[in-house]
Amino acid sequence: YNNHLNLFNSDKTKVTDSVVAVNDLNDEALLDYLKESEVQGLKDDTELVDGVYGKLDKSLYTDGLLAPVFFGSAINNFGIKEILDTFIEIAPSPRLREAEERDVLVEEKNFSGFVFKIHANLDPKHRDRIAFLRICSGKFERNKFYYHTRQNKKLKFSNPMDFMANEKSIVEEAWPGDVVGLYDSGNFKIGDTLTEGEKLQFKGIPSFSPAIFKEVENMDPMRTKQLEKGIEQLTDEGVAQLFVMQPGNRKVIGAVGELQFEVISFRLEHEYGAKCRFRTLTYSRSRWVTSTDNKKLEEFVKRKQQHIGVDKESNPVYLADNDFMIDMTKRDYPDIEFHTTSEFK
Repeated sequence: YNNHLNLFNSDKTKVTDSVVAVNDLNDEALLDYLKESEVQGLKDDTELVDGVYGKLDKSLYTDGLLAPVFFGSAINNFGIKEILDTFIEIAPSPRLREAEERDVLVEEKNFSGFVFKIHANLDPKHRDRIAFLRICSGKFERNKFYYHTRQNKKLKFSNPMDFMANEKSIVEEAWPGDVVGLYDSGNFKIGDTLTEGEKLQFKGIPSFSPAIFKEVENMDPMRTKQLEKGIEQLTDEGVAQLFVMQPGNRKVIGAVGELQFEVISFRLEHEYGAKCRFRTLTYSRSRWVTSTDNKKLEEFVKRKQQHIGVDKESNPVYLADNDFMIDMTKRDYPDIEFHTTSEFK
């Protein structure tokens, strides 16, 4: 976007220095490396791109209305340095984050951050589980105790990690905007908050209402434990949601699209050694149900047992075939509140 041209030799082991770097396509030094027809073709293509897309408007990018696209090759280390340099140049600075209690400013002295992603088996050989933490304020330090607001306890991290491609290194300190990988033994869920002692819960963690529901059928009873562990950990990552239905403790996975089921099936087989198949159910809507009258809620759950699942937080969820069924149920049970996502608390 800045009319720079870098030519270099590919190298699959390290980022190589540019053979030549020019700031103007009219630079005659290009003719030492490219044919005149190639230079002219490059000029024509650049003129066409500029005519169609115009100049990069950084304000549109920071407002989320424009997405710059880079073309390169990671395996050949082509364009990697350019994309990282451009990201540093145009990416917005860290901003304040909304919490349920108050707004958290970047400039605050005390540390705060939230878990936005969990990945199991990042290294299949070690069965590790990594929780990715985004720093919102203050300074994160290695081997320092931090307050886990949901579990109401303090945790210390001796090996926080920084990731770049397939390389990782220990982080001694991190600042607002940084992302730190924390080895997790099951303490974290997406949306969890860490602070230096203040009770905070950050808002704005994406949630979704599943549209496709499939029941898990175990293909190998001898690997039941591996299947259950795999489903538990993979749904913790947030790609899908797990519901348990009665009778029989049937496991039902809800997702937005079919691709999630393919990913789960592949990872279960190759990371946990468990095979399963998914039986498609007729449900296409889900509503988390609550009521100020516990007896009315218990009665509703009992009457609608064949449509009730329980999520990982033991919240009852009403599963329906369509919006008409939900509307009819709302009319029949006026004391029950229906929520489209689990973020109703």
